[in-house]
Amino acid sequence: MSGVSRERGFARWRHALTPLALVALIAAVAMPDVTLPRNTFNYIVTFDITQSMDVEDVVLDGAPVSRLKFAQAAMRDALGRLPCGSKVGWSVFTGQRVLLLMAPVEVCGNYDALLVSLDGIDERMRWTNWSRIAEGGVYSAVRVAQEVGGGAAIAFVTDGQEAPPVSASRPLMEGINAARIRGWLIGVGGDQPAAIPKTDADGNRIGYWQADDVIQVPPTPGSGVEAKTHEELSELRGEYLASVAGQTGLDYRRLLNVTSFGDALLDARFARREPVPTDLRWCPALLALLLLVARFMPDAVLAWPRAWRKRIRTIVLQIAPAFNGRPTRVD
Repeated sequence: MSGVSRERGFARWRHALTPLALVALIAAVAMPDVTLPRNTFNYIVTFDITQSMDVEDVVLDGAPVSRLKFAQAAMRDALGRLPCGSKVGWSVFTGQRVLLLMAPVEVCGNYDALLVSLDGIDERMRWTNWSRIAEGGVYSAVRVAQEVGGGAAIAFVTDGQEAPPVSASRPLMEGINAARIRGWLIGVGGDQPAAIPKTDADGNRIGYWQADDVIQVPPTPGSGVEAKTHEELSELRGEYLASVAGQTGLDYRRLLNVTSFGDALLDARFARREPVPTDLRWCPALLALLLLVARFMPDAVLAWPRAWRKRIRTIVLQIAPAFNGRPTRVD
C-alpha cells in the first residue's frame, strides 16, 4: 500500500477517534481510585514556640525571618513532597509540655487544612517562657505520639536553647527507652549569638532580653568558678541537640534550607509500605487528549512524514554514485 493510500485510509478512520475519546473522558470522570502499595510516612511535627524561636537569624527568599517562620516554610515544602497516604499532625512545645493541636491526617485529602493550620502556629500560643527540651519536651512528644497511636514518628523542631539553662554536669536524659522512640530532632537557627526578642502576652514585641533579665548557666559543682555565659543571646545549640538525639534514639538534622525538612521526613527508614487508594484518572484523560489530537490534526501534518521520506530518498540517490562509482539516474 502506498503512502498516499495509507494517509487516505487513516483520514477515513479519524472520525472514529471522537467517540473513542468521549469514552476515555467518561472513564476519566467515573473511574474509582485503585488501591496500590506505596511507601507512606506518619509524623507528629512539634514546633518549639519559645521566645528564642522569634530570633530572626535565618534567611528566606533573601530576607531575614524568625526561626519559627523558617521552620514553617520548610514544612510547607515537605507537605508538598510527602506521598499521598502519608499522615501529618501538629503540636507545639514550651515549658515541659507538648500540646497536640491536630492528630495526624492524610496529606493529600487534607492538604489545604494542613497548610492553614500550619500558618496559624505562632508565638501567641505560648503559655510560659521557660523550657526544658531534654527533660520535658522529648518525653512529652513521645508520650503524645504513643497516645495518638498508629505508629507515628516525631519531628521536633527547636533551636536547642533552654531557659533556665541546664548545668553541663547534669545528665541530659534519664530513664528513657530509646528503642521506643522514632523520629527527628530538627535544629534551626544561626551560628552567631543574637538578641532574643521580648514579647507580651499578645505576641507584641516590647524589646529584647538583657543579661540581668535571665538566669545564666550555673557553675559546675565543685569548680568554684562562675562560667561566663550569654543566655540573653541565642544561637543554634546543634551539639546539644545532637547529644540529646544520640541518647534518645532520635536522629538529628539541621535545617540548612527549606528542602532539608522534606529530605529528613522522606528518609526511607521511616517509610511503611501500605495499600493506598491511588487516583489513576489521568491515564484515560491522557488517552482522550491523544485521541483528540490525532482526530483534529491538520492534513499537512499527516503529509509531513511522506514528504520527508521522499526528500531523504532523493538525497540518498544523489550521493550514492560517490560510493559505488556508477551514475544513478534520479527521476
